Amino acid sequence: MPVQVGVVRRMGILSRMGLIVKTKASKLLDRYEDPREVLDYSYEKQLELIREVRKGIARVATSKKRLEIQKRKLEAQMEKLDVQARRAVEMGKEELARVALERKIALRSQISQLDGEIATLTAEQQRLEHTHGKLAQKIELFRARKEVLKARYTAAEAKSEVAESLSGISEEMADVGLALERAEEKTEQMSARAEALDELMESGVLDDLSVREDDIDSKLEELSASAELERELERLKSEAKED
Repeated sequence: MPVQVGVVRRMGILSRMGLIVKTKASKLLDRYEDPREVLDYSYEKQLELIREVRKGIARVATSKKRLEIQKRKLEAQMEKLDVQARRAVEMGKEELARVALERKIALRSQISQLDGEIATLTAEQQRLEHTHGKLAQKIELFRARKEVLKARYTAAEAKSEVAESLSGISEEMADVGLALERAEEKTEQMSARAEALDELMESGVLDDLSVREDDIDSKLEELSASAELERELERLKSEAKED
């Protein structure tokens, strides 16, 4: 056999063995897999996911709040600079007023950037909240369907167990029926044997052993009495001769 052909055949055998092992393993897993546990596990994983979404919403909301606080501080500083600029103008300190206004303009730019970041975070928060709402709805639907499936599986399982029990009872009842049939058959055989013996006894084919034993005893007793009589007779004869 060429070496290449042998290798191909061995690979074919190994492939078939692998397929058989996978098939057996799949049937074994199906046998011991409880769909209720799988459903509960899937539900827990979904709850973990929605908890992560809630954490994301909380983080975004916290970041947005910090930016809003920072923005309010900048706005307060900007109002203060505006007041300083006005006072400087009133006092004729135009150069000082310019410095205050330059700082105010710089703060306005920072506030504008913060507005953009706050808007982005607000949109992100809304997106996450929308996702959370849809996910919560799906999880609730899954939970309701899960409970229905679990109830149906439990009912089917109980029905199957009852059917298996009834099957066992049927087999036991079949054994009881066979035992009754055998008992009836033996009883009929014994009755027939007893009737046959009675007929044989009545016809005299069979002797009554107890009667025969009585006859033997009677004859033995008769022989014993006769022997005693002879001995007594001999004794009297002997005494008569002596007289």
